[in-house]
Amino acid sequence: MTTDHTEKNYRKRVSRVIAAIVADPMAEHSLAELAAIAHFSPFHFHRIYRGITGETVAATVRRVRLARAAQLLGAGSGSVTRISMEVGYDSPQAFSRAFQQFTGMPPRDFQRKMSLNNLEPATIMENLNRDQLSVTIVERPAPRVQALRHHGPTSTIPHVYQQMHTYVAGRPTQNWLGIIQGDPEADEGYAYYAAVCGLGEQPIHDNIELLEIQGGQYASYILHGPYTQINAAMNALYKVWLPQSGYEPDDRPALENYLNSPENTAPEDLRTELLIPIRPLLE
Repeated sequence: MTTDHTEKNYRKRVSRVIAAIVADPMAEHSLAELAAIAHFSPFHFHRIYRGITGETVAATVRRVRLARAAQLLGAGSGSVTRISMEVGYDSPQAFSRAFQQFTGMPPRDFQRKMSLNNLEPATIMENLNRDQLSVTIVERPAPRVQALRHHGPTSTIPHVYQQMHTYVAGRPTQNWLGIIQGDPEADEGYAYYAAVCGLGEQPIHDNIELLEIQGGQYASYILHGPYTQINAAMNALYKVWLPQSGYEPDDRPALENYLNSPENTAPEDLRTELLIPIRPLLE
């Protein structure tokens, strides 16, 4: 059995553990039970898990619970106090500290900003324009990228970036992209890739795919803030800006162009260019 085959086998088994955590984030999730899901020895499971994912099981559980809290806050599903208890925090104060570290802003500020999907279209556009983050039309060339496909629920996308960082391992790169095919809430047709430009024409790992993204026009929106805001901002652009734009979506993937890095940037200072492929509206 080859080294690459063994790694794929390990990653597949660990992905079952992550899926179990996402499916029931409030469960106790003992190491013995999780090891059984992955069919690893309980004595060695946690070292393997940490080696594959780059974080402890406790960190994964905490992140998944906070992601659930962000989803509830964005949907307007209750008060900060109630949501903090629902995701396992003993006090709103402890939850607020953890949530601000996770998203870069206090829960109430996050709830206000992330409620875009529940507002009227005119209010959404007012909120977008208030930050002077207008949509512009840009022309992009066809980049050739090395990409790692994500498998599993969207809340585990950070893991695919952690693994891609491991593969890149100090190589010079141009920039990082998220490639989005389809709708993450659809039952089929959805795919997500963590991609890097400038790595050359030979895949740096057997798990890597070489992709060429067709060039053309895009609607460009610069999101200021943590990555947890990306989905709501993208939904608002499709819901509000696109129907008023005189354009329609083209048959190319949407892109997330990461303009700075969370390794040396606070969550509230992150900048992500959201790119929707467009073409003139057909009459």
